[in-house]
Amino acid sequence: MANWNVLREMENLRREMDQVFRGFGASRLLAPSFLPGLEFEEYPRINMSEDENNIYVEALVPGIEPEEINLTVMKGTLTLSGERREEAENKTWHRRERGAGKFIRAVELPVGVNTEQVKASYNSGILTVTLPKTEESRPRKIDVKAS
Repeated sequence: MANWNVLREMENLRREMDQVFRGFGASRLLAPSFLPGLEFEEYPRINMSEDENNIYVEALVPGIEPEEINLTVMKGTLTLSGERREEAENKTWHRRERGAGKFIRAVELPVGVNTEQVKASYNSGILTVTLPKTEESRPRKIDVKAS
């Protein structure tokens, strides 16, 4: 039986509504005001891929020190959190498009992972997380024999 999560469904509906209004230029009106420039669940931007043995998550986190990024894996979800620090306040801003503040992004993993062997690296503003699949999650070849 599938596990139904009301909050996840509500968040999916919110994202779909945001997509509808994005074409009308109203998306900024719908974005949460407590994180200017960092839309809820859309920061950091990620790519997720997999091969036979691992799941790979790459997150764009420029301007954040690696030791300020928190990663957790629990119950099939990878959570990234941290804070992009505010720049000096004694400036006159002419344009300010990069947001600052705390962020959190939870990513549901498609298969089970071995949490003891997860590795993360940071290079040029890109966080790469390698999540080894559990033996049960890996595909296995089954030989078919003629009878």
